[in-house]
Amino acid sequence: MSRLEAKKPPLFISEPLTKATVSQSLSLLNGILKSCYGPVGRLKQLHNCVGGYVCTTSQSSAIFSCLSVSHPVLRVLVASVQNHISRFSDCGLFTAILCCSLIENFKSLNVASCTVIKISKHLLSLSMDYLKSEACGCRVSVDFSSVETLCCLVRSVLTSKPACMLNKTEVDHLTMLILKAFIFTVPCHVETNAVLGKCIIVPVKDRRVMDSTVLPGLLIEAPEIQLAKPLTVKRTCSNMIKIALFCVSMAGDCFSPEEGTITVHDRISLEMSELNQLLNVGRQLVNDEVGLVVCQKVIHPSLKQFLKENHVTAVDRAGLSLMEPLSRMTGSKPIASIHSLSPSCYGSLKDVCIERFASKYFVHLIPNDTVVCSLVLCSRNETAWDELKRACETAEHVLQLTIKEPLALLGGGCTETHLASYIRHKSSSLSNSSFKDIDCSRTQYQLVADGFCRSLESVACSLKHNDGEILTDVVYGHCWFVPSGFPSVSNWADLVSTCGCGINDNTENLNWRLLQGQFGSPVIQGCPEEPSGKVANLLTLDCFAAKCSGLQVAVETANLILDLSYVIEDQN
Repeated sequence: MSRLEAKKPPLFISEPLTKATVSQSLSLLNGILKSCYGPVGRLKQLHNCVGGYVCTTSQSSAIFSCLSVSHPVLRVLVASVQNHISRFSDCGLFTAILCCSLIENFKSLNVASCTVIKISKHLLSLSMDYLKSEACGCRVSVDFSSVETLCCLVRSVLTSKPACMLNKTEVDHLTMLILKAFIFTVPCHVETNAVLGKCIIVPVKDRRVMDSTVLPGLLIEAPEIQLAKPLTVKRTCSNMIKIALFCVSMAGDCFSPEEGTITVHDRISLEMSELNQLLNVGRQLVNDEVGLVVCQKVIHPSLKQFLKENHVTAVDRAGLSLMEPLSRMTGSKPIASIHSLSPSCYGSLKDVCIERFASKYFVHLIPNDTVVCSLVLCSRNETAWDELKRACETAEHVLQLTIKEPLALLGGGCTETHLASYIRHKSSSLSNSSFKDIDCSRTQYQLVADGFCRSLESVACSLKHNDGEILTDVVYGHCWFVPSGFPSVSNWADLVSTCGCGINDNTENLNWRLLQGQFGSPVIQGCPEEPSGKVANLLTLDCFAAKCSGLQVAVETANLILDLSYVIEDQN
């Protein structure tokens, strides 16, 4: 067939970073992300041009899933950040802002890209070695025998999401619930290959956040069950409840046309044949002393009635998402056919009861050993609930990452400014042999190191969304925020109380200076010290694994984009 339109040749774009459209798009993206950053970040409303669902958020996971970028360079950046978020859930905005800032600072230098990349790899190596060393002054150990540091981690996640619209009392309440839910998922008996359990979030909207609670086991919504009627469940002689879990429809459906052609003899009804088979299954369940039947799909009303008459509780429409946690919690194996039923597939429960939250009724399955729990999450409106759900999932993931690597980094911009101070100190004391190994001059190294440090400091500066000054001290290298309305020549000790993370106060003479951020010349200073005191219940903390990964992803993605010589686009 002849083409209606001649095939267009591919579009070759050389040196894409030198194009004004790329620089403008990168700067715009950086500005959008910076304005969302931190506890007082500005919210964004995202929706497509034809209407539909409107997402109000400041979280990176929601922003990047709703945001559409067209230029290939930005797609590389967004894809890298989304991959980081899928693995760690946290520090997505940190990663994206740092990456954008590195690209903007590095491409403004009069240094060849290949040299910039080699130097930035060395700076990344210095940073990671420092963060993972015992001498690191911006990390704290997480003690799982105490909840104080764990509370700080969870609270820091919740308070950094302003669209959740939480007050202090609600933050404290949810913090304890998330910690309680996490502890439920930790196995009591540790094995060689221990696996954490699961927390299922149950939505209850138009209710106060303070009505949220955590229950051991699983909640399955069952609208037809009435709270007034007592739930009597058959038990075995050992006082346990035997459960059968079906992942196949029990509605008596006939075969679908996609499964092929069926030849049926006269006077034979497929529907009756299926129903008889279902009732045979019901009789076997009764004979096997099963007390609870849970079906992923629909149970035929006649089978439900038969089971009810024999004191077997039937719950259907459980959904696919509950099958895996149900199987793990009860020890049952999902039954995939109504034509073959093995008693070895049954599991057990400690108890079953009815719970009511708002206008919803739930069957509450209580296990023998709690490795699965339900977080009943309440919020005033749908937008706040969606944001709150994402925040709770992030907090849970942060705790899971922390149990693997029990460390945390200081938040509130202090890790960024402290690390920048360390890199400035380290880069000023490198030997000539180091420059020879990297194949660069001392001047080139200092220029790139300064751009690297200014990029880190610009992330800390992004936490400030008003006209107040941002300081750093030359003792610990921490970040300090000055309220707006004061001149730059003020006595800083009178205006600041604690640093961004809350670990230092103004009782010492810390010799503050204005944070350089995106401008000005670097200040050469000594190696920043580790703070002497830690007020654990007041700290703002970041997930160690997530932030270290974010730093690596940001630098490596910036290097990849700086190394792009051509972009080839198919125009057909």
